[in-house]
Amino acid sequence: MMLTAAERRAKVNAIFRVASCNFLEAYDFIVYAYYAPYIAQTFFPNENPYLERAQTLLVFGAGFLMRPLGAILLGAYMDKHGRRKGLILTLALMAVGTLTIAVTPGYATIGWAAPAIVIVGRLLQGLSAGAEFTGVSVYLSEVSTPGRRGLYCCWQSVSNQVAVIAAAVIGVVLTSFVVPADMTLWGWRVPLLIGVVAIPFLYWLRRSLPETEVFAQSRHVRSMGEVLRLLGANWGLILNGMALSVMTTVSFYLITAYTPTYGQQVLQMTPQDSLVVTMLVAVSNIFWLPVGGLLSDRFGGRTVMLSVTAAALLTAYGAMSWLVIAPDFTKLLAVLLLFSVYFGLYNGALIPTLASIMPQEVRATAFSLAFVTATAIFGGFTPYIANFLVEATEDRAAPALWLSLAAAISLTAAFVLPFVQSASRQKASAGVVAG
Repeated sequence: MMLTAAERRAKVNAIFRVASCNFLEAYDFIVYAYYAPYIAQTFFPNENPYLERAQTLLVFGAGFLMRPLGAILLGAYMDKHGRRKGLILTLALMAVGTLTIAVTPGYATIGWAAPAIVIVGRLLQGLSAGAEFTGVSVYLSEVSTPGRRGLYCCWQSVSNQVAVIAAAVIGVVLTSFVVPADMTLWGWRVPLLIGVVAIPFLYWLRRSLPETEVFAQSRHVRSMGEVLRLLGANWGLILNGMALSVMTTVSFYLITAYTPTYGQQVLQMTPQDSLVVTMLVAVSNIFWLPVGGLLSDRFGGRTVMLSVTAAALLTAYGAMSWLVIAPDFTKLLAVLLLFSVYFGLYNGALIPTLASIMPQEVRATAFSLAFVTATAIFGGFTPYIANFLVEATEDRAAPALWLSLAAAISLTAAFVLPFVQSASRQKASAGVVAG
């Protein structure tokens, strides 16, 4: 399919607008993890450093518990009122949640009310993210040209990586010029406030976003009850999509959100070194995500996912064991760049695959529910679980065991995907005949 110059400009413009706003959503959501050591001292002071860190990472994970609810409520809103209106709503919710965390006084000032308010802010962020990230993927899938769905969809994840880079760069600058005491007192709030300040401009971008033709041509407006019935009819695809998503969500939060904590408090590296590694990993992700999308377009998403999960299962623990024998900046970077290849190739193939297997009538809801449930159960608590495994096993390479489990789950899901799709088609055909 050949596009005119005007059509190409329109496509590029739409991708830029939707991805720019997704960048801010990702930035606002993940920046909490980057400054966890300082947030811990502000809201969860404890004489035991492990408990202080664990409580902070649990609150990070709590935001993910709202994602399935956000997927159902906001995903259904997108399927009923349009992708554009839904994405405007998610942006507003993320803004409120981020501002709440940024301005809440510390534990020393208002006691237990401080962590309670922070939890509310994280829950609002999680409700927004429940439909935002997957809603953007659905939007990009629906505006893509034939044979280029993987390349289009990868820009959602690319915008996430730009957010990781931005958060890391700001962190490197802050920790270089602001002493640790001031970072705990006020420095960690600066990145959050930067995200809040940028929201009005990005709201303007998203407000002018065109609706997708696929949605505009679907005239039937479904009630919530009808949406839930359609979700129930496709539970097999949704469950399989959730299992497929485990690898990408665990690998992403392991190599980005957990890296600053792992580098500083497990490997005893400087904050600057840990954040620079995180930044370079995000740059690597940006390269491998489009490659994964292109390989998906060329060979099929399932083939790519099977290959990547098998490779991760065979190498993850060995690579991290090599790192912890004598950890330094170069070895940490090398191991995480390897994991970055796995994440980028896998995610580049996963997103278009999920978008293609879900029924159009409930695509945003079903896609969101599958992806965010995996994120809520596995990905969001990856920093906490990795931290717990290190403490419980006294093995600094133990986080790789969590990544290996994720690879095994997604490998199995990719293997059975054709059978699940076949069963779903047969069920749909039987429903049509019965109707």
